[in-house]
Amino acid sequence: MLNNRTHRTRVLVLGGAAVAALALSGCSQDTLDQWGRWGMPASASEQAPWIGNLWNGAWIASMVIGVFVWGLIFWVMFRYRRKNDKEVPRQTRYNLPLELLYTLVPFLIIGVLFFFTVQSQDNVLAKTPGGAAHTVNVLGQKWSWTFNYMEDQNPAVGAVVHEGGTIEKIPDLYLPVNESVRFNLTSADVIHSFWVPEFYFKLDVIPGHPNSFDVTPNRTGTFLAKCAELCGTYHSAMLFNVHVVSVDEYNAYLKGLLAKGQTGELKAPVWVNTVPSAPAEEHER
Repeated sequence: MLNNRTHRTRVLVLGGAAVAALALSGCSQDTLDQWGRWGMPASASEQAPWIGNLWNGAWIASMVIGVFVWGLIFWVMFRYRRKNDKEVPRQTRYNLPLELLYTLVPFLIIGVLFFFTVQSQDNVLAKTPGGAAHTVNVLGQKWSWTFNYMEDQNPAVGAVVHEGGTIEKIPDLYLPVNESVRFNLTSADVIHSFWVPEFYFKLDVIPGHPNSFDVTPNRTGTFLAKCAELCGTYHSAMLFNVHVVSVDEYNAYLKGLLAKGQTGELKAPVWVNTVPSAPAEEHER
């Protein structure tokens, strides 16, 4: 009997391994790499590894905890199962060490995750020392994006230029590789969310509450970005293409906008229902 059970177990293990190997053999290297990142795309910024490491660490910790808990569940199910109608497992009113364990361990897990989350958040939101090399003022509106390149101090461009999109036309955002960029985010209407998946980062675009962050793209390519906040009827149209290119290509693109006459900064309108700020002397009364 034991030999038959051992044989069946070996057959099942070998069969499972063969099925797994066959499934993996049909996957491309890109797919296998993505599995190694737990579904995340390949990063394209210097700040992305902070979020990537937090993501991977959280998944690994979750799997370890899950396997441990599942193991305890199945061990208790088989170890203390009722073998007949007469034997009943010993009943206890409480187990102080066990109760302390399952009370303190969750707090420990939360504390560790909180520490690494705050660490990653602080590093991702940290501003570039001395200021970023480039500034892009982003305007989110229903339902597209406007990008203002504040390059009046850039000798290769010497002007503020802009590009805007519409529902029918997806706008393009050009960024220089390996150079820091500061994004200043404002909204013309409702809450949007500026999201470039390859940067592993998103930030809300809130009317009346400007947000900003710095990022340094470190991989050339074209990436599809989008609004990550449900903002209305045509939310799905709020897409834009991010082109990370060399500095020369970046400057050449901005010169093209300059040649088209797309100069100056496009700002959100001041609506008639905007509450004006009270004069300082009124606050002092």
